[in-house]
Amino acid sequence: MAKTKPSDKPTKKDKNLPAKKEEKKSQSKEDKKSKEKKTATKEEKKKDKAAPAKEEKKSKEEKKKDKKAKKEEEEQSEKTLDEELEEQLTDEEIENFQIEKVDMEKLTNRVCLFLTNYDNGIIQSELWKKFKLTSRDGSRLALKLERMGIITREKILENKRWTYVLKIKKTPVSTESIENAPCLVCPVEQKCSLEGEVSPRTCSWIEDWTIAELSKPKKKKE
Repeated sequence: MAKTKPSDKPTKKDKNLPAKKEEKKSQSKEDKKSKEKKTATKEEKKKDKAAPAKEEKKSKEEKKKDKKAKKEEEEQSEKTLDEELEEQLTDEEIENFQIEKVDMEKLTNRVCLFLTNYDNGIIQSELWKKFKLTSRDGSRLALKLERMGIITREKILENKRWTYVLKIKKTPVSTESIENAPCLVCPVEQKCSLEGEVSPRTCSWIEDWTIAELSKPKKKKE
């Protein structure tokens, strides 16, 4: 019986081996590409998520800067003419303030007597209109009266603008009532006493002066 030789021809199974290897390699490459793609997609998503957060952070910082700038601007705009003058003028210049051709003592008395009619004070611009003063002169006068301890100034917001309400603190002593008193120029003042030969009880000069003062028409309150 003749022996059969093993066949040198590749079987069907052997023929498919290289193809399967190539297929596996190709599949492996595709899987790798797919993984890389997924990784890239994840990175992009992370970036996309991070972008709004960065923008939001930037937006918050910008808002803070805008808010700070706005606050500084408001603080600057809140400065009144009085505050600007206080920064510009020395204490001496405020205390020695004079208005040309105006009796400052008389003006001060008139302003203070006018303020006594307002328990809750009056807005300074209205007061300056009453006395026909400019805002600058009025503000300087207010600063002077405050330094003298005669008035107080209360800062308020009026019609979206900062101004002051002026209130009387103490009324200055007026010498107007005794300006023409005969005692000031009396030639026998040294001899005058209540029980003496010359006495205010019997002084005809005082009597005449008193009658003259009482007969004067009373001044209306301004």
